[in-house]
Amino acid sequence: MTSATAPPAPTKKLLAALAGARQATPPIWLMRQAGRYLPEYRAIRSQAPSFLDFCYSPDLATEATLQPIRRFGFDAAILFSDILVMPDALGQSVSFESGEGPRLKPIETAADFAALREAPDWSRLEPVFETIGRVRAALPGDTALIGFCGAPWTVASYMIAGRGSPDQAPARLFAYREPDLFAKLIDRLADGSADYLLRQIRAGVETVQIFDSWSGVLPPAEFERWCLDPLKRILTRLLAEAPDVPVIAFPRGAATQLGKFADLAGLAAIGLDTAVEPRTAAAALPAPLVLQGNLDPLALLAGGRALDDEVERIVDAFAPRAHIFNLGHGILPETPIAHVERLIALVRG
Repeated sequence: MTSATAPPAPTKKLLAALAGARQATPPIWLMRQAGRYLPEYRAIRSQAPSFLDFCYSPDLATEATLQPIRRFGFDAAILFSDILVMPDALGQSVSFESGEGPRLKPIETAADFAALREAPDWSRLEPVFETIGRVRAALPGDTALIGFCGAPWTVASYMIAGRGSPDQAPARLFAYREPDLFAKLIDRLADGSADYLLRQIRAGVETVQIFDSWSGVLPPAEFERWCLDPLKRILTRLLAEAPDVPVIAFPRGAATQLGKFADLAGLAAIGLDTAVEPRTAAAALPAPLVLQGNLDPLALLAGGRALDDEVERIVDAFAPRAHIFNLGHGILPETPIAHVERLIALVRG
């Protein structure tokens, strides 16, 4: 007769937090921690003709992923890539204009949708998986590696509009006017994203984050249909095929919808945006759901007393439960390096 034994507790701080362990000093990583605020990043960015070329260069993407780990010693590295590699792999024209952001050939008709691939071209994304393997081999033993994808709604909003927009009106109108066609696009993205995350896991990432950067623009019924249901579809796949890999969701702007994430099977943590009050979230969301966030990137940019006070407020609010310290959105390019160093010192005491 044999008895089952519990798996050993994770030794990496980020993975321990995602397993529900409350730590006196929370692990810390920052969204967009590899990027333009680092002089070493700016030095290598010019080596690629375009941003997508940069993402698809294992040499450059590996270096960009590792740079903030060398400089700051964050508890996790996040793969350097972009959420729009998925529409690129589906055959949509994707480019990045300097100072203006992404540009895609908009999906406006059923014929535009029919021109997409039924499944991603995985050979197009092979450099991403190579980067993961290289980064994992080069990371310090106590540093976790995070993979990611864009949530179907957020990625679809770019695919429909052809660019970012303040309220994602093109995608919202498309969803109202062509709900069946929009549902097919969301389903294709959900299935492709689940496959993409599973391939990242096989390549070496230890946890994944799903970025839903535009979830906050949707009313409740549309939020359920286009944000929550596709996330459930992705989680179901990951739970079935990679049950030991924790998943973080980042539904930016979800506000009063956050409670709907409380009981999602397969979801380990939720990233809180800047607008969420930490104590309210800590009191309202169930203890097994790990909370991540949520310093205002502008407070980090400002530094000084504003930074000190905000860090103390957030750490104190989440102290009774498992917490991962992060920003409420991505680090701003103008952020002084000294402020990031100060942040780490404050969090780690």
